[in-house]
Amino acid sequence: MQLYLPIAEISVSLWLLLGLGGVVGVLSGMFGVGGGFLLTPLLIFIGIPPAVAVATQAPQITGLSFSGTLAHLRRRTVDVKMGLVLLSGGLIGSALGVEVFRILSEIGQVELMVTLSYVVFLGIIGGLMFVESVRALRRSRKPGRVKRKRHVWVHRLPLKMRFRTSHLYISAIPPFAIGLFVGVLSAIMGVGGGFIMVPAMIYIIGMPTAVVVGTSLFQIMFVTAFTTVLHATQNQTVDTVLALLLLLGGVIGAQVGALIAVRLRAEQLRILLALMVLAVCAKLAWDLVAVPDEFYSLGAV
Repeated sequence: MQLYLPIAEISVSLWLLLGLGGVVGVLSGMFGVGGGFLLTPLLIFIGIPPAVAVATQAPQITGLSFSGTLAHLRRRTVDVKMGLVLLSGGLIGSALGVEVFRILSEIGQVELMVTLSYVVFLGIIGGLMFVESVRALRRSRKPGRVKRKRHVWVHRLPLKMRFRTSHLYISAIPPFAIGLFVGVLSAIMGVGGGFIMVPAMIYIIGMPTAVVVGTSLFQIMFVTAFTTVLHATQNQTVDTVLALLLLLGGVIGAQVGALIAVRLRAEQLRILLALMVLAVCAKLAWDLVAVPDEFYSLGAV
């Protein structure tokens, strides 16, 4: 069944869009990521204009994050106080990101910027996550070893706050900075930012993995909702029909993903996420250097 998307101005299979939303929903519940790092490239692959794909991700990710957050709140694995600090930076970052997106749209460089951003960030984050996850898995298999808590530069910063759910007493500056950076990415790349925020919360802030997923979804939910409003009012690139279809499949998938997450070990979850990030990065990098079947195409401007 073909469905016409008014903002994207193309016809796409209804079942394909529902399936894509469901797959990304499972990832959201399992890993605490919005899933935009995977869905945005997929939408571009099936012919959705990059500007529409990026902007339409925001409302879809908002719905997924809301569904996943409810599931984790029931399990008491959301650090609301930490989420609010991340959110304060995320709202400022998303406003800055939407303005940068508008400028890129005016000069016609959105597609190139989005693709290059994905290749760089996914490659770096995926590689670091994979190496660290393999090391953590090896350490967990060696009995008798006690993991000592390290005190790094993060613990020496001012403006310290106590986060009881995460069992941390650290400066509010690192989580605010992480939220700011993720907010910019959310607006420019059409992602929730979880693929960067989750490892940053684990390896920089030192949050327990069990709490990271729910807290990440809590922050993403509000930032992407704010980004949706900005994209819709300033850039007019949010396709409501596309967003609703992706959301319908995604909300169901998020509940399934949350159930899968509690059955897997933290190290296994991190390795799976790292492999998925690297796979998407490789696909995008190949598309940048591969010779196209047609060197040019004609279209209305």
